[in-house]
Amino acid sequence: MFLAVRAANRVIEESGPVSENNDQKFVYDFTEGNRDLKDLLGGKGANLAEMTNLGLPVPPGFTITTEACKVYLESGSEPVELRDEVSAHLDALEQKMGKKLGQADDPLLVSVRSGAKFSMPGMMDTVLNIGLSDASVVGLADQADNERFAWDSYRRLIQMFGKTVLGVEGELFEDALDEAKAAKKVASDTDLDAADLKKVVEHFKKIVKTETGRDFPQDPREQMDLAIEAVFNSWNTDRAKLYRRQERIPGDLGTAVNVCSMVFGNLGPDSGTGVAFTRDPASGHEGVYGDYLQNAQGEDVVAGIRNTVPLADLEGIDKTSYDQLMDIMNTLETHYKDLCDIEFTIERGQLWMLQTRVGKRTAGAAFRIATQLVDQGLIDEAEALQRVTGAQLAQLMFPKFDEAAKVEQIGRGIAASPGAAVGKAVFDSYTAVKWSRSGEKVILIRRETNPDDLDGMIAAEGILTSRGGKTSHAAVVARGMGKTCVCGAEELEVDTKRRRMTTADGQVVEEGDVVSIDGSTGKVYLGEVPVVPSPVVEYFEGRMHAGADDADELVQAVHRIMAYADRVRRLRVRANADNAEDANRARRFGAQGIGLCRTEHMFLGERRQYVERLILADTDVERDDALEALLPLQKTDFVELFEAMDGLPVTVRLLDPPLHEFLPDITELSVRVALAESRKEPHENDLRLLQAVHRLHEQNPMLGLRGVRLGLVIPGLFTMQVRAIAEAAAQRIDAKGDPRVEIMIPLVGTVQELEIVREEAEQVIAEVQARTGVELKLALGTMIELPRAAVTAGQIAEAAEFFSFGTNDLTQTVWGFSRDDVEASFFTAYLEKGIFGVSPFETIDKDGVGALVRSAVQAGRATRPDIKLGVCGEHGGDPESVHFFHEVGLDYVSCSPFRIPVARLEAGRAAAESKGSDSR
Repeated sequence: MFLAVRAANRVIEESGPVSENNDQKFVYDFTEGNRDLKDLLGGKGANLAEMTNLGLPVPPGFTITTEACKVYLESGSEPVELRDEVSAHLDALEQKMGKKLGQADDPLLVSVRSGAKFSMPGMMDTVLNIGLSDASVVGLADQADNERFAWDSYRRLIQMFGKTVLGVEGELFEDALDEAKAAKKVASDTDLDAADLKKVVEHFKKIVKTETGRDFPQDPREQMDLAIEAVFNSWNTDRAKLYRRQERIPGDLGTAVNVCSMVFGNLGPDSGTGVAFTRDPASGHEGVYGDYLQNAQGEDVVAGIRNTVPLADLEGIDKTSYDQLMDIMNTLETHYKDLCDIEFTIERGQLWMLQTRVGKRTAGAAFRIATQLVDQGLIDEAEALQRVTGAQLAQLMFPKFDEAAKVEQIGRGIAASPGAAVGKAVFDSYTAVKWSRSGEKVILIRRETNPDDLDGMIAAEGILTSRGGKTSHAAVVARGMGKTCVCGAEELEVDTKRRRMTTADGQVVEEGDVVSIDGSTGKVYLGEVPVVPSPVVEYFEGRMHAGADDADELVQAVHRIMAYADRVRRLRVRANADNAEDANRARRFGAQGIGLCRTEHMFLGERRQYVERLILADTDVERDDALEALLPLQKTDFVELFEAMDGLPVTVRLLDPPLHEFLPDITELSVRVALAESRKEPHENDLRLLQAVHRLHEQNPMLGLRGVRLGLVIPGLFTMQVRAIAEAAAQRIDAKGDPRVEIMIPLVGTVQELEIVREEAEQVIAEVQARTGVELKLALGTMIELPRAAVTAGQIAEAAEFFSFGTNDLTQTVWGFSRDDVEASFFTAYLEKGIFGVSPFETIDKDGVGALVRSAVQAGRATRPDIKLGVCGEHGGDPESVHFFHEVGLDYVSCSPFRIPVARLEAGRAAAESKGSDSR
């Protein structure tokens, strides 16, 4: 059959059907495409074409393009040319195979499968065995000389078609199948014979009739057309849209549809189906990884309904097919230069390739595989850097379970996706979402997951299943999301209806009990297991050296890729740090300075009393006394900070928040005053504080008396801070230090504000310089965090030596959002409705906030070409935002210490990506 298919493919390639519409072609034979056409053919179709081009054994078929899907989704109907194009390609396929779709004797059967540009495992629809009917099932049985196989294939078609195309509840079919097994007192569907399956088919057909009001369609072309339409519609199912939001996949891409001649893994013990990986997707280690299931069709493996055997066992079952598969896996990995995920079927000893794609992998596997491929000469360091992400690095920095802790292990499964997850046991997706939204951490426990469980999988800390392997739905989706997962814990009996799990020794875990799962070992524990820092964090902290003999292989891979990222990146990475302890940790993590020191954090705790004295001051003398008391405290803080960051820039932001934030809560004060008055106790100070709170009260304090406005309204406040900074810098220079200080004035909206504060600051710096005899070079600049500041950046640059974009407040003021309010009130609805792909406080809004940043950069540099530009909002550590800041030409990003490695990596990736684009 394989040689006949190869010859037929050549015929189609030379004289295949061409669309009557010369401007747009909606259907491509597998011989016509290649892997570079993913936008048009989807990932599955493009890779089927690529494997066909490589001469691999691919069942013949054709792909309906994503453009056809877009027309359907936009207009509600298929393109007028599509039916004729499909008919022409179906005719060619029938000629190639020597039989007609659904003919009564020896029928051609096809699968109809979705395939978007980006992999969305299990999120869209697939229907197998199209073409089977009451008539053709008999012909299939005769041709295969296997009556059981034919009726098994027919019941699968009705079940899949009924659920995905006709909208029948899937549990109705599952319950009917369970009844048939119970009646025969068997545990597996493979134990049902042909007579049993005939009864199942009749039961399934009655379910379709009852639920839809129509008979199961017997016309094979109607089956195919309805299945194609169902695949188009599956692009916009709730689960598909949720997955796209989670993975940030655009919603306007559409899906391709692949129509492929069927090959059968359920013909008996010499047939089977499997999924293979060219390397372990969980660890990245080389070897034979995957699952195989005899006498089965593909969905049995992915769904985890039946437990598989390891792929290595295939060598003993069918060595010829095993050896051929190993050769093909090597061919594909060398060709794609990456880990490949492969679906295959063996039909009576003949191996067929049904799909390949670059495989999803865990964070650790991504780093290991990237460096392995460099060592093997398949890719260079620049490409290796593009194969990993900041999000993956962040996952590797999460804590792991403490192996020395006293634990109660209750089971063990397959380590499907690494991590240490702890939470309350829940047994359905709805409860996982509900409890998670109320603040509970949960572990979703299922016998096996299916695409409808996606929202619960997202909400959960981790996923535990009693069935399935590394290629099951739960494992594949969890790895893609970076979610901890343990699959196939067979010794645990999961009862979703009674909401409990029973261990091998009879111990019962009820819903709400705390469990811990280790996705790196597959171990399951009762109760909460303590965690310890990950080896990657220990490496960044300097407690583990990548070159040491006992260094973790993963740490070595991270070290190599980080070293290359640091060599190629243009953006420098600073830290947001307010004290010496944070500064020291940031420096160990690779910070190249401090981009934001928030001085208001230095006024908390016991120091609040000094701020209270400042607020309550009735005279200039009282105010000056309060400021004088604060001066040495501030100076000491700055000396420690400058020492920790010696030789690196430190940007100190002058006081920013409203003063009332340093006062007691108004309700608390009112109660204290009322109680004191009722008891006739002294309360003069509390009364004055309460009066001050009322006096300083604002309807919208975030847009009120704060930032530069404080410095202009309260005499001496900013000059005290500038004096403390200048004296601390002078002291460090006297001590042979190298302080590189930048003073930042916050919330500037007009250049006049900055000019006044700058003039006062320069006077103070000159006084300290004259008094100490130490030359001080302190830069003065501002935060750009108001739309007006961004719009007038050219003017502001006349008085500023640097800009630091405060994107948190800039996002608030551009959108008109109060972050503390909107994230809890309506952001969830905005995300669900697709108004946001992601929160604008998480990833920068390029079209709005980003446009202001871009224009401010251009205007600032036009006025002052040597102006230093950075960002100090939370966006400074967000991977996608770092790429934007590289693109617009900032000099540095600043983020929390823990995110510094992520920012370093992404800055390197942005530089390498930009260089690659320029070379193309």
